[in-house]
Amino acid sequence: MKFCSICSGSSGNCIYVGSDNTSVLVDVGVSGIRVERGLNEIDMTTKDVDGILVTHEHSDHVKGLGVLARRYGIPIYATAGTIEAIRQNTSIGKIPQALLRTIRSDVEFDIGDMTILPFEISHDAAEPVGFRIEHDGKKAAVATDMGCYTEYTIDHLKGLDVLLLESNHDVHMLEVGRYPYYLKRRILSDHGHLSNETSGQLLGQLLHDGVKHVFLGHLSQENNYEALAYQTVCNEVTLGDNPFKSDDFNITIAHRERPSEAVNW
Repeated sequence: MKFCSICSGSSGNCIYVGSDNTSVLVDVGVSGIRVERGLNEIDMTTKDVDGILVTHEHSDHVKGLGVLARRYGIPIYATAGTIEAIRQNTSIGKIPQALLRTIRSDVEFDIGDMTILPFEISHDAAEPVGFRIEHDGKKAAVATDMGCYTEYTIDHLKGLDVLLLESNHDVHMLEVGRYPYYLKRRILSDHGHLSNETSGQLLGQLLHDGVKHVFLGHLSQENNYEALAYQTVCNEVTLGDNPFKSDDFNITIAHRERPSEAVNW
């Protein structure tokens, strides 16, 4: 399998996951040109994409969805609530009904030779989900835009080889920053985003000897920076109640404006 974050952050998100025969994107929150450039860096093109998995309808996840789907006829997989919210978003434009595929949380479906399992996430969107993707015993997941996590979340993220996990903000930076009070409350709520500390605490419960790579993603442009997210998450893992240290694993940042390294396994 191959995994690459084309971009991940508060300004736009798009993740590539593929096998030798099947390729999908998780979200298209940037322009088609940026997606194409990112795919080209891993020797792929948009024409190779077999499906787009949509986590939820916020613009940083669907900004380029309509153009890409219409231009290349790529099927879109999303929950009923997300599809309805996308339909009401005039900036996306009309998407042909034939391209819209309704999925449900905790119900597996196949795209080519990959099996996809959507799982519920806690976020202020219509019907948001994360995605667990498997092929030939290899497992990856994308889990962002979560205000909190539960045992349900942990169960769906266990046993992974590769994980992109949200590490959105530093709580102190957010509290003293220039965001209005209502937005700070939203981000810090159970339907907002995971802080660096909470991300590290969750990661500490997911690590195992078989983990190949962890990407920290969806970093806030205003309330975080890469070195701080990385160090905070690593500290939580190393000092947490688990048998591992952060140095035991490949933990890197999924960059906001450029593709990450591609992981092949």
